[in-house]
Amino acid sequence: MDYFIVAITTVAGLYFHWWLYVRIKRWVDRDLALSLAGDSPDKRSYMLERLQQARAAGIKRGELQAWLEAAARDYRDGS
Repeated sequence: MDYFIVAITTVAGLYFHWWLYVRIKRWVDRDLALSLAGDSPDKRSYMLERLQQARAAGIKRGELQAWLEAAARDYRDGS
């Protein structure tokens, strides 16, 4: 019974750490996209859409900043 408790606790702890790691990565990526957008609400929305597009396209984290910077440069203001 003791081994069962240790095993369940270990698995739960590993899952929690994995979940936390994934959440932090998502927050960092979102903050990067929003920092490139500045104060414009339209550009913020545009950059969040580009972030979703990058995730769907499988852009690696090492390439994400350059990809988002290029997307920010390509942004056309609606006015």
